[in-house]
Amino acid sequence: MPPDGGDVSPEAGGRPRGESAHHPPEPRTYGDLLGSPQIRRWIQRAVIGLAVGVVLTVLFDLRIGVTAAALVVIYDVVRRARSTSSVAAWQKSSAAERRTEKQLRALERDGYRVLHARAVPRDDEGSSDGRIDHLVIGPSGVYAIDSEKWDKRLPVRTMSHRKLFHGPFNKKEKLDEARWEADQASKTLSGRVGFEVPVQPSVAIYGPAIPWKVMRVRDVDVYSGTRARGYLRGRPKILTETDVQRIYQAAESSLPPKYPGEE
Repeated sequence: MPPDGGDVSPEAGGRPRGESAHHPPEPRTYGDLLGSPQIRRWIQRAVIGLAVGVVLTVLFDLRIGVTAAALVVIYDVVRRARSTSSVAAWQKSSAAERRTEKQLRALERDGYRVLHARAVPRDDEGSSDGRIDHLVIGPSGVYAIDSEKWDKRLPVRTMSHRKLFHGPFNKKEKLDEARWEADQASKTLSGRVGFEVPVQPSVAIYGPAIPWKVMRVRDVDVYSGTRARGYLRGRPKILTETDVQRIYQAAESSLPPKYPGEE
């Protein structure tokens, strides 16, 4: 449940923010519907599918025309789903962040809440300096995940859990940055909720093969990007639903979106 005095969200069963108890929202007009990007996309799909279907029906037969029209629509739906992200900067098929975001959506049914591309304030200055790609808050704790796309031709290796190499390149700076961002988020959230909120940093790597499941290097968990969802599953529960909601609300208000215009 939300803390006392907080807004009640629709997910919690209350009235949506901004909706009056005495004035229900006005019904949408046809103009509103046609102005919706989703509706326009479906109209475009239907027109393209119909055109393809008519041409192939004329050239071959109705069965082939209808099948081709359906395949055109299905292809566009799948293509759009693969490139959809809540963060505009990640809306491209190769974005590592978008791939992790897609995995994390499946955790929502398990009580996890996720914020993407959140700015981390500098020590005591309040200005945005870093970015947490994915801040995950759930029954097993709080995690700061950075998604990285590395050259797949170069191997990844570690030395004594203290050094991480991508080919000849030492990734100490990347690990230190991930740990610093998590530490700043921990301090910010702990100050807001009134109890200690540890934030575990991690790096999800796409591209090269990672020869382990999860390895902690310089206190940062490192793993293949394809394991991002599995990394969080199966961990013991340490937070209640109330704790998760309080921390999520604190993060939403104190760690602003990194990119202007993002929700």
